[in-house]
Amino acid sequence: MKRRGKISRVTKETEISAAVDLDGTGNFDVATGIGFLDHMLEQLARHSLVDIKLQAKGDLHIDFHHTTEDTGIVLGQAVTQALGDRVGITRYADVHLAMDETLTRVAIDVSGRPYLVWNVAFSQPKVGDMDTELFREWFQAFAQNAGLTLHVETLYGENNHHIAETCFKGLARALRQALEVDPRQAGRVPSTKGSLSG
Repeated sequence: MKRRGKISRVTKETEISAAVDLDGTGNFDVATGIGFLDHMLEQLARHSLVDIKLQAKGDLHIDFHHTTEDTGIVLGQAVTQALGDRVGITRYADVHLAMDETLTRVAIDVSGRPYLVWNVAFSQPKVGDMDTELFREWFQAFAQNAGLTLHVETLYGENNHHIAETCFKGLARALRQALEVDPRQAGRVPSTKGSLSG
């Protein structure tokens, strides 16, 4: 069964389409109009092995908030669609992601119950042209719409680019593990409830 999702969303603030293949090879075609966000979403695809195609047009003349948040919403919805009833997935994963002086821990439960714990601090208001406060907004929107319990904590780090990048790469590696089909599950939902719908 193909685990693919495709979502389009149009509001007065943004127009976004996203497609994912959970069993891909990490291919990406991303254009949001925000250079650093594109870079992070490309890292997400490459290191999760989830193919991501995402095109966004937003009110960037105001600021980057709506486009950043809404890409998280649409990408999360595409992942939820691709997961279906979440039969056979590994479900849980955690990773420590190192990048030079920075170390970030990401733990995930593909539970259908969205929750974000975000213990990440930045010392500067921007990375490139992007406000660092928007990274939390993206992770919140993605976790909420993908139905993930997601804990992200930077244990230490100084370079703000590295801090942001370890968060996205850590999420990618955790997703790669948690979304894998576990052959020992034999087509079961990995829950004693028999459902991961929330």
